[in-house]
Amino acid sequence: MSLTEDIADELALESLKIIDATGDDAFVKRVADAIGGSSQTMEEAYLTAVRVRRAEQRARALLGQLARDIAATDTPAAGE
Repeated sequence: MSLTEDIADELALESLKIIDATGDDAFVKRVADAIGGSSQTMEEAYLTAVRVRRAEQRARALLGQLARDIAATDTPAAGE
């Protein structure tokens, strides 16, 4: 990745940790606005990284649930 993408991804990861802890989804916009004041390219990279990381979280949650569902159906019932 480029330097811009690396930094944007680091900022996205930190932002998502804060959002998870506080529930403040507006935090992303505040950070994006602060970044955009200096670099529109960085702002776009940051917002993209946030979207990608959120999509990753949703995909991992789905995969985890599917794995649990499969494990539950493979577990023999009591007495079998």
